[in-house]
Amino acid sequence: MPQYKQFPLPDVGEGLTEAEIIAWHVAPGDTVTVNQIIVEIETAKAAVELPSPWSGVVAELLAQPGETVDVGRPIVTIDLDPGGSAPAQKGGPGGPAAQQGGSGGPAAQPAAEAAASQGKIGEEMPGGRIATLVGYGPRSASAKRRPRKGAPAAPAGGVARKTEVAEAAAAPVADAVADTMAAPSPNGRNGGYVPLAKPPVRKLARDLGIDLGGLAGSGPSGVITRDDVHRAATAPLDQAQPVAAAASEPSVDAAAYDPATRERRVPVRGVRRATAAAMVQSAFTAPHVTEFLAVDVTPMMELRSRLRSSAAFRDVKITPLTFAAKAVCLAVRRTPDVNATWDEDTGEIVYKDYVHLGIAAATPRGLVVPKVRDADRMALRELAEAIDALAVTARDGKTTPADMLGGTITITNVGVFGVDTGTPIINPGESAILALGAIRDMPWVVGGADGQIVPRKVCQLALSFDHRVVDGQQGSQFLADVGALLADPAQAITY
Repeated sequence: MPQYKQFPLPDVGEGLTEAEIIAWHVAPGDTVTVNQIIVEIETAKAAVELPSPWSGVVAELLAQPGETVDVGRPIVTIDLDPGGSAPAQKGGPGGPAAQQGGSGGPAAQPAAEAAASQGKIGEEMPGGRIATLVGYGPRSASAKRRPRKGAPAAPAGGVARKTEVAEAAAAPVADAVADTMAAPSPNGRNGGYVPLAKPPVRKLARDLGIDLGGLAGSGPSGVITRDDVHRAATAPLDQAQPVAAAASEPSVDAAAYDPATRERRVPVRGVRRATAAAMVQSAFTAPHVTEFLAVDVTPMMELRSRLRSSAAFRDVKITPLTFAAKAVCLAVRRTPDVNATWDEDTGEIVYKDYVHLGIAAATPRGLVVPKVRDADRMALRELAEAIDALAVTARDGKTTPADMLGGTITITNVGVFGVDTGTPIINPGESAILALGAIRDMPWVVGGADGQIVPRKVCQLALSFDHRVVDGQQGSQFLADVGALLADPAQAITY
């Protein structure tokens, strides 16, 4: 008979308590295998894809996209034995709804069983080996062993015949599959329709002014692709766009708009909520001081041009941010205070003999700050490759919570938006952040007192630091060192 098992939402970060369901990649009736991606969730730190811990058939989705779920709550029921060859389980027939005490509600299981299952994302295999899931390490703790096929049936009173049990248990799955084929799964809170699309596709649609709620996806399970968005953008205005089956239902954005006030309200959650809380904590905990410096970076830009045409760097994306990152790592050696941490609990300043460099990145879900680990030990090419990889991962919404932990100092590149400078807020747990402004052609005096005014490449730097850890003299020295390295990259050989 079918053997149902529920997958509880695991803690994918450091002590996270909840996550939002972004999109399901499976539907009731789909066959899944171990490590197959089944759902995308968003925590307070990042978007994460969860793999299936078992092979089987999806029986029921216990949480819908847009719903916030507590860690440990079951989110999907999987039939591990869809062929009906396993022995009947104690308690008689019943599908997922019977195990939950009603369809659509949270799983009703004993507290001891729920506690035992919470956070488990693998199962023990024959020989004591625990199946390792993509993105998770093997667990040393033992887990429940799956009953082997053909094992003697557990004693139970009034158990129906095998065929009757299989038909009764398969009925909810068949109904769910029929419902899924008739109309798309309801997404979002309050049953609103949310089209399935990956974060880069959603951003592309926003940039092009395309309403995803009016598109029918051509990808697997109706997922909207980049080609679908481009086709909609190039279609004539009077041509009707193909719509999804549930397009008649109001989208989340449409439901949030109030024509009377001409206002639209969007719930603050996930990465945006975590970023807001962190920035408030930092602004009202660490006494910020910000200093500014204008730098002639013409030599840096000339060096960049030479490197880009060289064989060693021809296939590497070298940007001004790469040089700024290298300059920060070198300048930290002379002013280690900017790389230190204030420990409120112990009343100590913790100096770190490594640089985990944070690179602030704007994504469709909000600001994320992934880290380049041991950036101070990297050559310029390695640093360029690491920064480019972080940027690609962040734009795709694949930055993991672990990638954003443990930073020591951060760079935010506001120059890519055409902004000259700003007053950056320090990331909690760090003592300094450098803002890199736009590089512009500006008049500059060269040659000292008798010099001439000539056009040069000029960049504005802004350094915010925690005045509990970094004094004005130390902050000024660090900022001047970074500026000197950008103005004359040859000085790097003296550090």
